[in-house]
Amino acid sequence: MKKVLLLIFACLALTAQAQEKESAKNDSSATTVPQLKIGFVSYTKALQAMPDYALTQQRLAELRTQYDKELKRVEDEFNRKYEEFLDGQKEFPKTILMKRQTELKELMERNVAFKANSLRELADAEVAAMKPLKEQLNSVLAEVAKEHGFVLILNTDADACPYIDPTMGEDAMPMVMEKLKN
Repeated sequence: MKKVLLLIFACLALTAQAQEKESAKNDSSATTVPQLKIGFVSYTKALQAMPDYALTQQRLAELRTQYDKELKRVEDEFNRKYEEFLDGQKEFPKTILMKRQTELKELMERNVAFKANSLRELADAEVAAMKPLKEQLNSVLAEVAKEHGFVLILNTDADACPYIDPTMGEDAMPMVMEKLKN
């Protein structure tokens, strides 16, 4: 991420320098190159401020609860069958003992597969639920950038941008929040 940001800034600086040099060559009065304007926001805070965010999180929590209940049920079922197996293993003939062991092994494998599938499905459900919110937020960011002349809007989450020169960057969060309210 840092490499990408450095690359972007380097390209912007080189572009500005090249334009300035070209302009100086073509015009002896050397007109000034317009300064590039950069906005910055916390994407996470903006996303969390969206009206539908709480509802989306509530629905995802309900889905997690359903999966957790089912995981608990299958775990309890396995534990019950395992206890029954332990209680009777001394009395079972060898073929019944082997059959029960195989059943327990298959049940455990199914439970492990179910848990893995449920984690994957929950992750997919979260991506799908957040997609419209992220698309809406990206649209708002694009509008704010166009309206305020930003060449780009940086995401300041996870300390991606520990310093932004206040003469070149502007906090776009208030503008984004205003757009999200409307």
